[in-house]
Amino acid sequence: MDSELNLFTDEITNEANDYESFLQTIKNQIQTVQLDAALAVSRRLILLYWQIGSEIRKRQSAQGWGAKIVQKLANDLRFAFPSVEGFSRTNLLYARSFAEAYPDIQILQQLLQQSPVSWSHHTRILDKVKKPDARLWYIRAASENGWSRSILELQIESDLFTRQGGAVTNFDRTLPPLQSDLARQILRDPYNFDFLTLGKDAHERELENGLMAHVKSFLLEMGQGFALLGTQFPLT
Repeated sequence: MDSELNLFTDEITNEANDYESFLQTIKNQIQTVQLDAALAVSRRLILLYWQIGSEIRKRQSAQGWGAKIVQKLANDLRFAFPSVEGFSRTNLLYARSFAEAYPDIQILQQLLQQSPVSWSHHTRILDKVKKPDARLWYIRAASENGWSRSILELQIESDLFTRQGGAVTNFDRTLPPLQSDLARQILRDPYNFDFLTLGKDAHERELENGLMAHVKSFLLEMGQGFALLGTQFPLT
């Protein structure tokens, strides 16, 4: 009897272990697809900013357009795309500076493919780093080390490029992308949400899901006498 019970218990344990392994595999696949999709949107958005900035530069140079054209363009784009906040005057000026910093589109495309970082990372590098080789170094370092925007700023302020730019790095021994701060920021980048016109709804869903997860855990801890009917459940 005891041997049969032990065999039954072992089967249950093995099934549980198999399911946990299966669940973890699916979760990893979902996270990978989420990150791939976010990176694709981020790259396309950055190229769009480059194209807009490049067109602004061409017309200001060839047709003598002044600085006021940037404000007019920002107003018109925001009128056409009211739910997208990435077309402010400030961001269009960043786009122009970005196109000026990286004039070769092919080199930029290779850089975005090899070293994906968010638009916010690029704007901070434009603000704080003036040397072209240092800019490229910080982009690659941020990508390969998974630096968040705040960590990137700290590294720039400490002049890490000068101190370590020519040294052997540990870039190839960093956290996997799904575990890095950079990956989490790219997944939640407000520029991406605004560009896809998902911003407010997406943030609301995220807040609701976070609250409901805590509510469920709390009710389970309370034991009998409590019930959770569901989310957004109608009451009459």
